Amino acid sequence: MKAILKGVVGIVVLLVALLILAPLLIPTDTIVSQITSQVEKTTGRTLRIAGDSELSVFPKLNITLNNVEFANMPSGSQSNMLTMEQLAVNIPWVSLLSGEFKLERFVINNPRVLLEVDAAGKPNWQLFPTTPEQPAEQGSTDKSSSSTQLPSGFDIALGEVAIYGGSVIYQDAQSGTTEEITDLDLSVMLPSLYQALTIDGAITYQAQRFEIEMKVDNPAKAIQSEDFKFSKVLRNQLVNIDFNGEVVDGAKRFKGELLLAGDSVKALTQWQNVPLEAQENAFNQFEVKGSMQFADNVFRLDSFSASLDELQITGNATVDLKSRIAISADVDLGMLDVNPYLPEPATTTEQPPVPEDNAPPQPIVWDDSEIDLSALNQLDANLVVRSTGFKARKITLGENQLSVRLQQGKARVSLDKFNAYEGDGNGVITVNAVAKPYRIETNFKLRGINAQPLLSDAIDFDKVLGKGSINWSLQTQGMSQKQFISKLGGKLAFEFKDGGVKGANLAEMVRKGQEMLKGNFSGLSEGINADFDPEQKTDFSALTGSFNFTNGAGTNSNLLLASPLIRVTGSGTVDLPKTFIDYRLVTGIVDTIEGQSSQDKSTGFKIPARIKGPFHQVETSLDFSGAAKDKAKDAIKDKLKDKFKGLFGG
Repeated sequence: MKAILKGVVGIVVLLVALLILAPLLIPTDTIVSQITSQVEKTTGRTLRIAGDSELSVFPKLNITLNNVEFANMPSGSQSNMLTMEQLAVNIPWVSLLSGEFKLERFVINNPRVLLEVDAAGKPNWQLFPTTPEQPAEQGSTDKSSSSTQLPSGFDIALGEVAIYGGSVIYQDAQSGTTEEITDLDLSVMLPSLYQALTIDGAITYQAQRFEIEMKVDNPAKAIQSEDFKFSKVLRNQLVNIDFNGEVVDGAKRFKGELLLAGDSVKALTQWQNVPLEAQENAFNQFEVKGSMQFADNVFRLDSFSASLDELQITGNATVDLKSRIAISADVDLGMLDVNPYLPEPATTTEQPPVPEDNAPPQPIVWDDSEIDLSALNQLDANLVVRSTGFKARKITLGENQLSVRLQQGKARVSLDKFNAYEGDGNGVITVNAVAKPYRIETNFKLRGINAQPLLSDAIDFDKVLGKGSINWSLQTQGMSQKQFISKLGGKLAFEFKDGGVKGANLAEMVRKGQEMLKGNFSGLSEGINADFDPEQKTDFSALTGSFNFTNGAGTNSNLLLASPLIRVTGSGTVDLPKTFIDYRLVTGIVDTIEGQSSQDKSTGFKIPARIKGPFHQVETSLDFSGAAKDKAKDAIKDKLKDKFKGLFGG
């Protein structure tokens, strides 16, 4: 019994002695040499240990390597693809004794990884030899001309890899792109090249911290450019990204399901140093989800749905990211209210408050702030956009469809379907932003439009009632609203039925004129020289005319207003830059009671009237200055003389 006990004690003492003496008995340089030789034999690149190497055997075999350098490809921009301040490796004793290359765990401190593509398009992570593929048989899927092949029987089992600090840099010599992630805190699990690779942890990109989860189902397939599946999750205070998909076609295309969401577009653009001035309720929460593909620098998003604040969008889109960005899309915007995304209207100098009852009408002021359309030169686009409704400022549209084509700074917006203000129509807008001043042309045909709400919403002019058609072909140039108004040119024509003109009752004015001819001057201040009265209006069965615009001033000489008892013709000018109207109307009483259906165009008694003043304070009065040959002038003048003689004697 004592002999057995002594034997056990002797074995224990021997094991302890071996553990103490093992670092001295096992040459560290030999192990390091075996590792570096195996790496160079497998990859064709040099692994160099520039610092000290340390070895410990208890409780596990640990090798610590300092200042590790792994060579870059010969065409790389720097000598090393990978440098590490320290690499601590845990190797199972069984692995070392059996000759297998198996790592249980290793820790990397402050690595610097350079991933780059040279000018010829070769990536430096292509570590293994490439072998030409056989020509594809007829009907087979085309693959790349070469693929990376792992040596037969080759495998790597890393166990757990912990990475602390350091950075990963990506450079593309062809596109000039450089990206960098820093402050790595990652845990990588790779039990085998033929089992799932998982990455968990956090990284910093452009001063933002991202939590990351990533999984590759078969790293060996990824290395050999075979089809493989992967998933990626990014979490950050600005944006969250979820992707679940696969890489196919010889690593030339990846596809899958994408979900992108965040709480603030404004914060996201600010992070990217893109200024975005917006109202408080605009450009906040956003979400995009759908099926995506990326191949040959073309990004596709199929059957996507997106939301921005209260907006809901569905459709398909393609973005070509080659030398010039090109976007094509077919989207449904739902009910599109763009008011939260429009800049605040220009405000005039603040005036002391005026009691509401005595507040004078405020003049219209055109905004002279420069409009920047330079973004139209940055990309091309071909879009079809539909919506069930549209709101911009006061303008409200019904169901509509737009086609937008943008190429080399020239935009063409086609209104394919238009429903608004109880009517419909179509039209085209072209914008040339190649150089300043910008040039804009519009051609529209609107039918069955309710005039008052349209003009009121568009230009705050609510004095025309009735339904009809409006056609225009207008051109302008400039860099601000004021300049566009000042350079407006072209033609506008209209035809309305069964409506009215607010501000004056011409039929009543004619009646007063007739009474004056009979000696009744009570109407001199009641209707004859009355100011604009929004409660008064002149009804009509038809209103037609056209305006020719030059430098923002529209002239008209063919106005015709027909009603059952009167005919009104007119001519004059509407000066948009000066927001001023100067218009002369001649009203005549129809000689027949057949009204507008009569073929007799003659009129009896005629009264000329003038509509004149700024848009916010238009006045209407009788005008005899241009009626020297009008019988009405002489008749009324004679009556006035007789009346004054009776009043004052003589």
